[in-house]
Amino acid sequence: VSQDHNSPPSKCLNEEGQTFVLPLVGKLKKQISADPTLCPEYPSSLGLAEFTKRATEFALGKNSLALMENRVFGIQTIGCTGAVRLGAELLKHWYNTRAAWCGPVYLSSPCDGNIFEAAGIQDIHYYFYWDAKQRDVCVEKLLADLEQAPEQSVVVLSASAHCPTGADLSEQHWALIIQLMMRRRLFPFILLPVQGLCCGDLQRDAWPVQHCASQGMELLCAQSFSHCFGLYGDGVGNLLCVLKQSSLLSAVQSQADRLVRALWARPSVGGARVVATVLSNPEEVKHIVERCMLIRERLRERLRLLGSPGCWDHLIKQRGLYCCTGLNGQQVEFLSKRRHVYLLPNGCLNVSAINSSNLDYIAESIHLALTSAL
Repeated sequence: VSQDHNSPPSKCLNEEGQTFVLPLVGKLKKQISADPTLCPEYPSSLGLAEFTKRATEFALGKNSLALMENRVFGIQTIGCTGAVRLGAELLKHWYNTRAAWCGPVYLSSPCDGNIFEAAGIQDIHYYFYWDAKQRDVCVEKLLADLEQAPEQSVVVLSASAHCPTGADLSEQHWALIIQLMMRRRLFPFILLPVQGLCCGDLQRDAWPVQHCASQGMELLCAQSFSHCFGLYGDGVGNLLCVLKQSSLLSAVQSQADRLVRALWARPSVGGARVVATVLSNPEEVKHIVERCMLIRERLRERLRLLGSPGCWDHLIKQRGLYCCTGLNGQQVEFLSKRRHVYLLPNGCLNVSAINSSNLDYIAESIHLALTSAL
């Protein structure tokens, strides 16, 4: 959903999603910038140590066995995109040489872009994820596709808030997938872009990461805190690496250090410092989730009252910032050209852009897209 400058102000959508900025984050940014004891510093290429420590603990849990055995480390990155790119580079330069990975990379269908090709990985496959007719994840087809994947393939999975569908796997489904991956010796690369924005519980959203680590699996996890904490312009991410043995830690860190210097040299510490502070008091994240779910419920109710064709229960079953409406290409084009409401071509919209001022207009627009002669 996007803003168009030709549409009436009362009907414009908030492209930047500013209602999601946490008040605590704003205060902390001002306090940090005014703190005379914090001198400008030249950060490590691996990022702010306090941030990577906090981010790693929140993904794995402080009582993680992998943490206790010192076979885990984090690298601060430029958002989730930077974490995925660095992970892809590590796969190519480190894991491939150790024969921990030597097969293709499997992405979900649909997925939000393909960063692996930019890293020079050409053998890309896709596994079935979203069933457009059922408007839900088709776990049976997903498992069937992964069953056919060659051993030591990399499987990219979304722990929560799958983008662009917003449809997530249950813990029971995750347990089945992880069992299959262990049996088939598949390597998990997990995406955790909006930890806490699904159910308001940072630990619960990270359950798939924690379960994989508890089973002794080696894995990569790309985290992002930009959406969670309103740091849209800072690009605060973390690449979490869980290894089989602690003896490999220094070698992987050294390889990561060389890769980071070639990609972006050093990350910014401003946003990372804010996140490291906020992670010690994550309660405010729950307010974001409550608002997001309320918007979903109200949009479904508006569409029901308008008599819009079809069932819209999938709007409240999906989680996170995004959801798949089920609208087709013609209907999406109608919304953009006739109503100045912009969705992705596959019908996905950003829930955070909807507010009390534009909710009715968006519902009416979707209703017209469904009922008008196109």
